[in-house]
Amino acid sequence: MQNNYPQKPGINLMLKQAFFYWNKTLLFQLMFSIVYFGVFFTSIFFFASKYGIWDQQQELMEALKVSTEAYVQKATELGQTENSRYFSYAFLGTMVFLYPLNLGFFQIFRKVDLNEKIELGDLFVGYNGFNFFKYIGYALFWFLVYMMIFRTVLLPVVWVMVTVFVAPLMFFMDKRIFEAISLNFKALRMFFIEIFVCVMVAFLFKYLGFALFLIGGLFTFPFWNAIIYSMYKTIFSEKN
Repeated sequence: MQNNYPQKPGINLMLKQAFFYWNKTLLFQLMFSIVYFGVFFTSIFFFASKYGIWDQQQELMEALKVSTEAYVQKATELGQTENSRYFSYAFLGTMVFLYPLNLGFFQIFRKVDLNEKIELGDLFVGYNGFNFFKYIGYALFWFLVYMMIFRTVLLPVVWVMVTVFVAPLMFFMDKRIFEAISLNFKALRMFFIEIFVCVMVAFLFKYLGFALFLIGGLFTFPFWNAIIYSMYKTIFSEKN
């Protein structure tokens, strides 16, 4: 992190930078969403058919017609089947596989800073070489923890904020997972309000496009990466 602060980085600066990067790369935002949702829905539909999830949904609808209690009982019963477990593994695997796609925006935003030409291949830089396994390893760890605390009210938000800088720290500084989490925690203690507000804005804007403009969500969905890069760039220094 920066050692000397002429003035504490403000929320306005972080948000202004984030919207600048997002607006500057709208075509790549759209391409990201098309690739992401294309792979996601193809995978989910394939595994749902393979493991009979559509038939399970039909059974649930029939149970709901009987009573809410019957629905809950049927859902519990189906959730314990072997096919349901396999589908859950497939869902998790899909999410983990797609995670490195986000890393491409860090490369793209850095190229914007350096006035370098952005190429389509930059979007897939997270899948290059051995780093791919490093990123999916972190994604698996992140999602497993998130799934364990998902039913709680505050812990998922805490987990997001405690890990919000891990990806750029791994990407730009080659930090290990727990070292990056430690640095993230230090940043959170120093800039809690700024990070919290930016995370909330990113979450709202990310899904606002789907809520208000439907197709506009394809542009707003990847905004999260712009806010992360803007905060990372403002708070951390890559100089030794």
